[in-house]
Amino acid sequence: MAIHDLKELLRHAQPKLQAGRYVFVSLPQWPSLPLSDVLMSFREHEGLTFILEQSIADQHGLPYEYVAAWITMEVNSALDAVGFTAAFATALGQHNISCNVVAAFHHDHLFVAHGDGAKAVEVLQNL
Repeated sequence: MAIHDLKELLRHAQPKLQAGRYVFVSLPQWPSLPLSDVLMSFREHEGLTFILEQSIADQHGLPYEYVAAWITMEVNSALDAVGFTAAFATALGQHNISCNVVAAFHHDHLFVAHGDGAKAVEVLQNL
């Protein structure tokens, strides 16, 4: 069951560093790769944004500028919970760690600079 209460969300956040290196790609249309290779896609006015494993982007010659570590907040957070994103973004910001957030149905997923992955998990464990 999804959790709404901020104190409970923070207590049970359980940040998990996923293996791998991830990149953000922006393209005008869907590239010639299977949907199963796409971690996330989002349509913006400027084009389509994709999050992919770096190796997949490299295989397809897709351009990117940012290589990220992926952290999953294992707590089942409600989509209408208030304050969770602000709490972890603020904590990371206080340690000079940028954070790009994807809120999926069950969990929040954070993308931080690849070199900051382990430090970010440590910060998040202390929320």
